[in-house]
Amino acid sequence: MSDSDYFEFGVAHDRRYTLEHLWLQLLDEKDGTVKVGMSEFLRADYGDVVRVILPHPEDTTEFVLDDEGTAGIRDDGEEDSKPETPSAGDEIGIGELLVTLRTGSDRVLINSPFPCKVLELNGEVEDNADLANDDAYGDGWFLIVKPHDGFDEDQFLDANEYIEYLNEL
Repeated sequence: MSDSDYFEFGVAHDRRYTLEHLWLQLLDEKDGTVKVGMSEFLRADYGDVVRVILPHPEDTTEFVLDDEGTAGIRDDGEEDSKPETPSAGDEIGIGELLVTLRTGSDRVLINSPFPCKVLELNGEVEDNADLANDDAYGDGWFLIVKPHDGFDEDQFLDANEYIEYLNEL
């Protein structure tokens, strides 16, 4: 292998991680809000992210798969059918599609590791996927959610456990 076959990536130590390579950062312990983004490992494993598709839960009845198996929102004929931000009450259940990443050669579907209410989407990362590539632990975050009761950040991997998990892959 040449040096070009290796991709260096970091792991932020102030986060928790899922087995699907999302990072979770508790923003407010009192109200339980959590910021969610992707681990740099995803870029190392799949290559540069060229598109980030975030959930718009109010449109879940309109989510469809096209002939290529690409998830999307059915066009209802309006100029811009995708809302800028979700409205209050947008729920995502455990195991439901949370984020879709497109790389140069692959499509990565990441499901929600816990049921939650979507509070905010990072529209900047949808408009500019390079944020996820260049600043995965900063401006490249995906969304802010409020997990339902019963959420325990200790059920997810800390940075050291995540590094051990990556070494086993």
